[in-house]
Amino acid sequence: MDQTALTPERLDQLTDQLVTAIKTVFDPEIPVDIYELGLIYKIDVSDDMDVAVEMTLTAPGCPVAGEMPGWVADAIRTVPGIREVAVELVFEPPWDVSRMSDEARLELNMF
Repeated sequence: MDQTALTPERLDQLTDQLVTAIKTVFDPEIPVDIYELGLIYKIDVSDDMDVAVEMTLTAPGCPVAGEMPGWVADAIRTVPGIREVAVELVFEPPWDVSRMSDEARLELNMF
């Protein structure tokens, strides 16, 4: 087994850094970051500091569908120590407004 396994504390710290980085990516049509919109379904970090993300879009026909995974990967690469980044676009389960955070709902006046 790898001698440099991530401790739970380090993983928590790294996850916070990854979320902060992901929050710099915005849907160009909605003034809210994609994390608060609920577009990030999963973030996995290996002991080797490789990151795998599953994300979706607000709609399958989103005009930036081809670009947004790259934006997310670029944002994640700003976190020190990260090696490989893989961002997978998934459409199951489908995104809906219930996935949005309270912060996003406030921003969009959806209360």
